Amino acid sequence: MIKLIAFDLDNVLIDGEVIDEMAKVTGVEEEISKITSKAMEGDLDFETALKERVALLKGASVEDINKVMMEIPLMKGAKESVSQLKKRGYKIATITGSFDVIAQRMKDELDLDYTYSNSLAEKDGVLTGKVTGPLVRGSKKDVLNEIMALEKISADECAAVGDGANDISMLEEANLGVAFNAKPILKEMADVIVEKKDLKELLEIFDDPNSSKEKEPEEEESFTDLLSKKKNLEKTLKELTAERDQLNDEAKKLRQIRDEFNSQIRGNLDNALKYRDERDQVNKEVKKYKKLRDEAHQAYKKMEWTSGRREAVQVEDEIKRLEKTIETRVLDIRKENELVKKVTDLRKKLQGMQEDEESRSEALKLKEVSETHHAKVVELSDQAQETHEKMLEYFRKIDDIRSQADEAHQNYIKTKEKANKVHEEVKATFGKIRKANKGMDRVKAKERSIEDEIVRKKNSEEKEKAEEIYRKFREGKKVSTEELMLLQKHNIV
Repeated sequence: MIKLIAFDLDNVLIDGEVIDEMAKVTGVEEEISKITSKAMEGDLDFETALKERVALLKGASVEDINKVMMEIPLMKGAKESVSQLKKRGYKIATITGSFDVIAQRMKDELDLDYTYSNSLAEKDGVLTGKVTGPLVRGSKKDVLNEIMALEKISADECAAVGDGANDISMLEEANLGVAFNAKPILKEMADVIVEKKDLKELLEIFDDPNSSKEKEPEEEESFTDLLSKKKNLEKTLKELTAERDQLNDEAKKLRQIRDEFNSQIRGNLDNALKYRDERDQVNKEVKKYKKLRDEAHQAYKKMEWTSGRREAVQVEDEIKRLEKTIETRVLDIRKENELVKKVTDLRKKLQGMQEDEESRSEALKLKEVSETHHAKVVELSDQAQETHEKMLEYFRKIDDIRSQADEAHQNYIKTKEKANKVHEEVKATFGKIRKANKGMDRVKAKERSIEDEIVRKKNSEEKEKAEEIYRKFREGKKVSTEELMLLQKHNIV
């Protein structure tokens, strides 16, 4: 039957981490919080973490620090649950790596039976950055054993409630370990897990031993039964572990396949973007040469008409029109002669027209430049289109690969979920094995106690017999060799 419940303090009896709150006074919250997280997750040993964090508090005002410790709120349900547990007859202790000021406050406010904590060194009203106490180097298991000795109880009669890695030792030592609002590392080895941040949840775990409700006595399993159960559990554990590891291997392969697809996507995307940039650069060149072509063409047209060519063309067109009329229409002789005379006069006029040769030469040059630029536009446009097609080809590849990557990712997620589910069974089986081990330890302890009682009783009887033999020996009666050995065994002679 449980007689003593040992609580951690930070994030269990109080709603907060004491040293993290202290850090706000000196402005080192981020540094201290990181160290705290590592310690609670089991990535940093508690002694190192404690000393590193306290060192960061060096120079802080003791008055300000004590004020912080007095303002940290109790965990929800702390007063009600501790009060009720004490009424039910349980002894309540807090074993904390935090500090005496907050521990004493808990003792006073919650009427705790035992408090064990550390102390912050101070000088001239400020912290020195040093810490002392039973839980700097010692473990919570050591302190729990000290309390058990004072109460004259065994580990079978103890329970422990904690939330982080530094509570593992006392949860392992106690008959019942409760992980309250805990980190994963503690949940894995706890007997009971309480997720809700309300200590009244513990009242469902720790019954009232004085309750008038009749309880059916629990039938204690024999050592043989427990050993058999443990072996079956270990067999189950082996199978579950193999299944979990196989699923994790499959998930790893699927993840590698997915990552390979994603790598291909990135490679194709890089190529697609390279061709897109190349296309855009070519299109800029196209735009540049179009502008140059259009400018040259406009200049050419302007130069062509201003050089007198326009008027000559008009005269040539009129001659062609008149000649066609003469050839195709039936005219009287007078009308035909008039048209012939007019054509003759226009030819004379055309012969008399002098074109500006310099302007014409310049116009031809501009035309040539325009045509050269146009050829470049056509060439670059073809190049841009070709590059655009290559870009589209890579984007199409990306779409195909992405669907394969998505499928591989979904398979990875499903397999990982299965592995996690089996892992939860592994953890549960570990818990059952631990419980069986505790049961076997209890049975062994009980058997040793019975054996010790038998030996004690036998020794007592032998001693009484030896004393009787000695009394007869003193009266002058002879003693046998066997009787003499018995006297020597009990230091009577």
